[in-house]
Amino acid sequence: MWYGALVALHVLLVEDEEELRTSVAYALRRAGYVVHEAGSVREAEAAVRRADRVDLAILDVMLPDASGIELCRRMRAAPRTADAGIVMLTARGEEFDRVMGFEAGADDYVVKPFSMRELALRLEALARRTRRPTSARILAAGSIAVDVEGHRVTVAGKEITLTALEFRLLVTLLERRGRVQSREVLLRDVWGIDADVTTRTVDTHVKRLRQKLGEAGAAIETIRGVGYRFADEPET
Repeated sequence: MWYGALVALHVLLVEDEEELRTSVAYALRRAGYVVHEAGSVREAEAAVRRADRVDLAILDVMLPDASGIELCRRMRAAPRTADAGIVMLTARGEEFDRVMGFEAGADDYVVKPFSMRELALRLEALARRTRRPTSARILAAGSIAVDVEGHRVTVAGKEITLTALEFRLLVTLLERRGRVQSREVLLRDVWGIDADVTTRTVDTHVKRLRQKLGEAGAAIETIRGVGYRFADEPET
């Protein structure tokens, strides 16, 4: 087994460099993953249609027919792949690439050249969020209830599905309820970006999170010129 990966999770691997794709796919299969390979966006979309499901995805940024960032955006918009854990591969590792990937809906990124161990650990972190343990730490506010360990969110008793980043964003705001969180703080603590970057990444994800929460999303208040705050006493 390769670093204890979870059995039977389906991984979409999109990398146009055949030698690298083959070696990563081999390691993933040895770890027990079901791997769907593709060398382009067109092949990736065909692979998704053939697959039983896609739990995780590894997307190269530079692809021959379109960017991996565009593919990530399409996957987030498609019901079958909207909730997949997505890791971007970039050869440059520039701040711009990371920000663009996060804005498209990616959960994490790995810079080339990378070690198999590093990629494995990133995948396992995303995979753990798909499991639902028996123990639970519940964060509740108004009609919203969050099972932190089980990665489950309910609004008025109805379960909703969030991406890994949307989930981390909600948990962070809930844990700091009543306290204003600047965009810079959220970028650092939720996205792991610690830099002076002008970006609408946070605004984009807050908008999506509010939409998924429905009326309960009004509890996430915009503090003009500063950032966001989860209401101290949200409406029930």
